[in-house]
Formats: sequence, C-alpha cells, structure tokens
Amino acid sequence: MTKITVAKGDGIGPEIMDATLQIILAAGAQIEIEEIEVGEKVYLAGNTSGIAKESWDIIRRNKIFLKAPITTPQGGGYKSLNVTTRKFLGLYSNVRPCMSLHPFVKTKHPVMDVVIIRENEEDLYAGIEHQQTDEVVQCLKLISRPGCEKIVRYAFEYAKQYNRKKVTCFTKDNIMKQTDGLFHQVFDEIAKEYPQIENEHWIIDIGAAKLADTPEAFDVIVMPNLYGDVLSDVAAQITGSVGLAGSSNIGEECAMFEAIHGSAPRRAGQNVANPSGLLQGAVMMLNHIGQTAIAEKVQNAWLKTIEDGIHTYDIYKEGISKKQVGTKEFANAIIDNLGKQPKELKAVSYAGGSALKLPKYKRKDAAVKELIGVDIFVHWAGTDPDELASLIKKMEYKDIQLSMITNRGIKVYPDGFPETFCTDHWRCRFKPTERKFIYKADIIQLLTNALTENIDTIKTENLYAFDGKAAFSLGQGQ
Repeated sequence: MTKITVAKGDGIGPEIMDATLQIILAAGAQIEIEEIEVGEKVYLAGNTSGIAKESWDIIRRNKIFLKAPITTPQGGGYKSLNVTTRKFLGLYSNVRPCMSLHPFVKTKHPVMDVVIIRENEEDLYAGIEHQQTDEVVQCLKLISRPGCEKIVRYAFEYAKQYNRKKVTCFTKDNIMKQTDGLFHQVFDEIAKEYPQIENEHWIIDIGAAKLADTPEAFDVIVMPNLYGDVLSDVAAQITGSVGLAGSSNIGEECAMFEAIHGSAPRRAGQNVANPSGLLQGAVMMLNHIGQTAIAEKVQNAWLKTIEDGIHTYDIYKEGISKKQVGTKEFANAIIDNLGKQPKELKAVSYAGGSALKLPKYKRKDAAVKELIGVDIFVHWAGTDPDELASLIKKMEYKDIQLSMITNRGIKVYPDGFPETFCTDHWRCRFKPTERKFIYKADIIQLLTNALTENIDTIKTENLYAFDGKAAFSLGQGQ
C-alpha cells in the first residue's frame, strides 16, 4: 500500500480526479489517499503561492503527488504552483508521452509515438528578470552541468527501460554556444555510455518543424525547459488532443503526476470533461510506484474504450465515434473494460517496470578559473557608438582598455555599421593589453572611474577562462 497526496484542483479538476481515482481503485490500485487543498481558494484566501505550509509537509512526507489542474488568479502577484512545486521539490524531469490513437481520434500523424523529456527546473524558467534601462529588460538563461547531466541521463535510462530505440536532443547551440552548447556537450558525453541506443542532435527550429511534419522520425526527445514546454504541447496536440495527455514530474525524492491541460472553468460541473489526461498521469504514477500490472490494466482498458468509440465531447466525431458520453459515463466504460485489451490499438505491457533509480550527481573537480576581462553594461541615451566610446575610454585603467562595444549583442564599436539600430543598453568590454589576467580590484577601479565621469553603469559580467578556454560569448559580427 502506497500513501499518495491528492489535490482535486479547480474548474473541472474535482470531476476528472474523482473519475480517475474511481478507475484506478476499481483496477486494484494499492494506494491510500491523503487529500490537500491547493489552487484558487488558497490563493484568494491571501496565500500568493496557492499552497499552505501544512500541505507542503504532507506532499514531502508522502513523496507521491497526484494533482488535478488548478486556476491561478490573474494579477496580484500570484505565483505558478506548478513551477513552484517543480523547483522546491527538485522535480527535474518532466515526461510527456504523446501517442496518436488513429483512427479513433482524428490526427494527421497516425503512427506517432513520441516521448518528450523536458528539463524542469532551470533555463529561462529560473525567472530572473530585471529592467535595466528605459528601453531594455533582461531575463537570465541559466543552464547548469548538474541540470544537463540529470535530465539527459534520465532520457537515456527511460529509453532503456521502455525499450525505446533512439534519443534525440534539441538545442539552439549554433547561437547560444555557452548555455545550449553545454546541454549539447553533455548529451554527447552521456550518449557514449549507451551505445545500444541511437542518438542524434537537431537544432531546435528545424527539429520542431520536423516534429510537426514527420513525428514518426522521433522516439524520445530531450530538451531544455522552454523548448520542452512549447514542443510537448505541440506534440500532444498533433496526436489528436492536448486533453488526452498526461505528464510526470520526477525528482530524486518526490514525484508529481498531472494532466497537461488547464482547469477549464467554463466546463466545470457539467459532467462533460474528458478525464483522460489526468488518467494518463495516474498510469504513469502507478508505474512509478511499481504497481505496473495495475497501470497496464488501466491503460489497456482506456485504449479499449477509445477503440469502442465511447468518447467525450472533445474527441467525438461523427462517423468515427459511436457514443458521446460524459465524464462519469466515460469512467464507467473504462471500468467495464478492465481486464480487456484493445484489438486495433497496440496493447501496452509494463512488466518489470519500476521507478527509474539514477545515481546522484557527483560534482567534478574544479577547473582552473582565470579572470581575463570584464563586460560593463551602461545605460546611455545617445545613439552614436563612437561618441560613447570616447566617453567610455575615460574609464580605462592602466593596461585595461576598451576592446569592444555591443548593443543587443551586435558589435557596434569598433568598425560598426551606421545602419545598426541601437537601444540605450550598451555592453562595453574591457580586456588587458599587456598581461593575461586582471584582478577584481581592477574592476572596482574601472567602476570608480565611471562614477567620476558620471557614466551610468548598470551591471558587470566577469569574463573567465576555464582550463585556458574562454567561456563567454563574443559580439555578433566579431
């Protein structure tokens, strides 16, 4: 018997959760349910995170969390409970299987069977943003080696356990050579440990186009957070409906299972919602806690029900579907099919499956880190880079000289183009001309000189070499 935490959520959440629990319990799931309140009521009671401390304690104690969709009120500084839960509990891996159910659910891709594995904690979703000038705001994209190693290894272990043949990596490392470049580098390193599994890398834009056009070319796809968020919804939709897809969020200690769709408040209380997405999350939960025979029974009964043409309104199609039913009736039909298998759709077999046990990340030996320059960002309302350079040169200290100015990443000094449009946000790079390294005291002196010259510095970024290799971007055009 496994004790799980359940949150029924908002909108259609209570209806689809009741249906999901009814199905898995009828199938023999060995679970004990502890329910908590999260979402809109908690938000509106004054808790901007949508969850009480006592609920956190329950989730952490039980470690398995089955959550229905919630409604986050607009405005008011309310935080996304999904994002908060993933970060606080270290749920680094988001897994979303996307399989077409042709010909019973309409799709242009009848043989699609793709699993999207998305890094879940970092990237732009770190949410670190600042307005720095009148015209420019920034969002920091954070990619860590531990984050890359954990998610890439999870993708290969998932492929190994579920007999998948290929793992594909999507990045944009032709542009973001440091951040996405690290993700790609780690993918290549770990792929060598799994010679029995084919591996490949695609640039995200052409990879996304290929996924939308020819999804049968892919098996398991692993991606950084933002790309995975977007493309997992795309993948789910082109199978036939986002409403049919579930997802798991896996960490080293805890795990959360859910549908990928929202709370659909306009459909609440009408007994029309399709519980399939949450049910798919529950099947993943059963597999995770080792109750694979129950998961298999539920999944095959669900496939049989879809195959029988018993459909909720969202997937009902004249000439394909045989009977339109409500939430409760759909759940009852699945229960009636427990123990049966589909005939046309491929039956599943989860025998021997269990939670993936990955080794904990081990920090590698530190590289030799050397400070070789500094980028100083300046707020300046002028438009002529040469005029700015003459001002910035007054900051120079000893042999630490201005080497470049960029605007929005484009080099505008020296030898910039007059056609380049410039905002009021300038990156001014200082590097030594007579020595290899600089000191942090040198940077302080540069900033002191800027203060003396009334230059508005807004941030600095130290330029480092690790083991002798420069670890920072150049200006485009350099």
